[in-house]
Amino acid sequence: MRRIQNKVAESRWALPVAILYSVAVWLLAGLIQEQWWIQFGCFLLSAYLMAHLNNINVLIRIYSRMVSVSFVLLSTATIFLFSLVKGAFIQLCFISSLLIFYNCYQDKETPGWTFYAFLCLGIGSIVDIHLLFFVPVFWLMMTIIVYSICWRTFIASLVGLLTPYWFWTAWLLWQEKGSIHPLSDHFIALADYQVPVPLTFQQTLLLGLIILLGITGAIHFLRTSSRDKIRTRQLFYSFFIISTAAVIFLILQPQHYDMLIRIIIIAVSPLIGHFLALTKTKFTNIAFFVIIGAIFALTAFNLWISSSPF
Repeated sequence: MRRIQNKVAESRWALPVAILYSVAVWLLAGLIQEQWWIQFGCFLLSAYLMAHLNNINVLIRIYSRMVSVSFVLLSTATIFLFSLVKGAFIQLCFISSLLIFYNCYQDKETPGWTFYAFLCLGIGSIVDIHLLFFVPVFWLMMTIIVYSICWRTFIASLVGLLTPYWFWTAWLLWQEKGSIHPLSDHFIALADYQVPVPLTFQQTLLLGLIILLGITGAIHFLRTSSRDKIRTRQLFYSFFIISTAAVIFLILQPQHYDMLIRIIIIAVSPLIGHFLALTKTKFTNIAFFVIIGAIFALTAFNLWISSSPF
């Protein structure tokens, strides 16, 4: 007999219900009153791209929407970040970059895909230059995960990163009458190391829950990875790398919490989604309810603390 966990994980209604739940939370948080339409649009597009990322890469070996459901539920819990346009846009750019990047798997003749993947990172870095922290991470993944590194793809990555800045430089030369000081100030901020500041209680709770879910999903995947295809394993190893790098960056520079917590959510969602979809024991069925209850409780707490109507 299938347990409730598995019925939910394999249900075609899981993602639509999660989306409706998230819409309700956004409305309660003040979507209409605060006019968060751009942020909400970025969230919906990000959820769609996560679903597409799961589908085309077959991250879970059975039919399940738990990767995108996990992303939607965890993103919905970040109510105190709903008002921030920059973070929402960067999250969308990062998912877009991953979606394109994985098309290069074991193919060194993909300078086009590599260009577009790094173009998304470059566009996101226009909004927040610190997204460039992840460029070496992507180069590392090109070398040991995707196996697409060669001089052509490396140059394509550089061109992709620089393309948005070529357009911005041209615009500055026209708009600022030859001055490119905003561009130089933008890059100087990359070297601006600040003394780490303590996270707030809300930020710590959310980060702690996501890290716990990530560790749970990682342990489960490492124990059962032999059942997955080699390509799937490699993609999950990339999620390990991204989440680990983001946590390290967050420890070193917690003032970039808005950007980094969203990237951690992107990387952790497949890990915990894999766990929820492919475990079938009585213990994991209980864990399923505990995890969902913890996310709902944290969402309710953040809604009570952060939303304008409350």
